[in-house]
Amino acid sequence: MVSLVQFEYVVAVDTYRHFATAADKCFVTQPTLSMQIKKMEDELGVSIFDRTKQPIIPTDVGREIIEQARTILREAKGIEAIVANHRKEIAGELRIGVIPSLAPYLLPLFMNSLASDHPNLHLKVREMITDDIEKALKKDLLDVGILVTPLHNSAIQEEVLFYEEIMVYASEGHIFTEKPAIAVKELAAPDLWLLSSGHCFRSQVLNLCSYHDTHRHSLPFEYESGSFETLVKMIDRNGGFTLLPELAISELEEKRKARVRTFTDMVPLREVGLAYARSYAKRNLLDTLKKHIQEAVPAHMLSKERGTIIEFR
Repeated sequence: MVSLVQFEYVVAVDTYRHFATAADKCFVTQPTLSMQIKKMEDELGVSIFDRTKQPIIPTDVGREIIEQARTILREAKGIEAIVANHRKEIAGELRIGVIPSLAPYLLPLFMNSLASDHPNLHLKVREMITDDIEKALKKDLLDVGILVTPLHNSAIQEEVLFYEEIMVYASEGHIFTEKPAIAVKELAAPDLWLLSSGHCFRSQVLNLCSYHDTHRHSLPFEYESGSFETLVKMIDRNGGFTLLPELAISELEEKRKARVRTFTDMVPLREVGLAYARSYAKRNLLDTLKKHIQEAVPAHMLSKERGTIIEFR
């Protein structure tokens, strides 16, 4: 009879693609882990892993078994969560993934109050791009992601947190600073600075302004950054403009805020939400996290009616 422990071992090997690392993460010796996985394979009459490959990979049938094992383990953990929910306990570990374009601006607003109000809640926060958060949720390496929604992923549940307005930030003396507001069609200009590939905000900017890389020819050099702060500094020194979300703009110095412009023809918004696996059972922890975040952001950001959502997919 296959045990939950054996499921944990095969899932760990699939996650880390290395027997020694998986054994270390499971707090057992490698021989013990290897023996239990071999015993499971013998009982099922199939090979779960192709040991001739480096790094190790699952066989075709192994992938299906591992997927089912993840579901079983997640459901088993749900029993403890049901009891905690019944007792209204805010305790245990909460593993959170946050996208880089949100983390520096949103986390400081609520993390301290969340930790102070619930000292028995252990928070483990990682900064990750959207694709990696989705993969980690699927593999049960995260409990919840804080990112831009909608994801259009049937395996993931979403709950909206708030809506950030998207605005223009331009260099001193830029033509945009001579206008009180900008038309969306003006964004398809060659001096636009972008976040690097993989960031959902980059895709939102491209969707908003129908911009293509072939237009990029008037910047002093080609540069893409992983942070808004770096983009702002590059624009200040080299000219040009970029788009920034509302929380990032709130962190700017007053002289920089004076070079922020809104749009004449629309109020573009990015929808920020919680994402978690559909079978996730820690309802009380999710409700607590959501409450602290929504209380921390300005009240007007809770309204969807103030603008138009720009999707990134």
